[in-house]
Amino acid sequence: MDFKRSDLRFASGETECAAWLYRPVGVRGRRPAVVLGHGLGAVKEMGLDAYAARFAQAGYVVLAFDYRYFGASGGEPRQLLDFDRQQQDWAAAIACVSELRGVDPDRVALFGSSFGGGHVIVAAARDPRVAAAISQCPFTNGIASAMTLGLPALARLTALALRDAAAALAGRAPVMVPLAGPPGATALMNAADAEPGYYTLVPKGFEHEREVAARIALHIPLLAPGRYARRVQCPILFAVCDTDSVAPAGPTLRYAKQAPRGEVKRYPIGHFDIYLGAAFERTIADQLEFLQRHVPV
Repeated sequence: MDFKRSDLRFASGETECAAWLYRPVGVRGRRPAVVLGHGLGAVKEMGLDAYAARFAQAGYVVLAFDYRYFGASGGEPRQLLDFDRQQQDWAAAIACVSELRGVDPDRVALFGSSFGGGHVIVAAARDPRVAAAISQCPFTNGIASAMTLGLPALARLTALALRDAAAALAGRAPVMVPLAGPPGATALMNAADAEPGYYTLVPKGFEHEREVAARIALHIPLLAPGRYARRVQCPILFAVCDTDSVAPAGPTLRYAKQAPRGEVKRYPIGHFDIYLGAAFERTIADQLEFLQRHVPV
């Protein structure tokens, strides 16, 4: 099915989030919709278009958005990664798409990947109108993810985060930390596949900021979005990478069992493999089948 993509902005908090809106061409009546959000420090240009296009070709209205402080969205300071504010962005995105002409507000599904995969668990638990959710290679347990860094790197990251928190209190510019680095590096992700895997998602010629405000490192160990799985009443699909080096599969599988209508698809791949090639084709086929069962066009 053909579709058209247009730019859209919606209010969230003190600013606006930038989004791409995909509409199937030549269809009548109210359609189901899918809202897409990305992972840690990532923006919609980093692979979300591939998922959004497939969902739109299947007949869904699709909204793919950037969080506040990132990409084309507004907000200051730039590159501020805040879980609670990103949850507000999810709620604003759901409200935006639900009010669009031609969308059935009772058939809105969510898709989130990595950090966004954790977000959709929480968002679906909090909003009973969400019709279905897809949580791909999700961040579900902050302690498990923090421990993938190694203790020396984690100690250095914590010191950097404390400096950034002090800077915020004093009204100074953020102290930044790389999103991804080589093994042992002081970064939010430093597994062997993290740096090459993350930046493979950045399109050639696209300028993407590689750092975020370090204060998020103080909050990640306290976050466990997987705990919300037991409160998700809609169907939710967990797409789990068995050799995930960033968001370990073990906690995710345990949380998935607690979801009343949870479904699990497992793939013998790493965290960043799921976005490309044969792994992408396999997972998107599973996700479309899931959506067509629970939120049919």
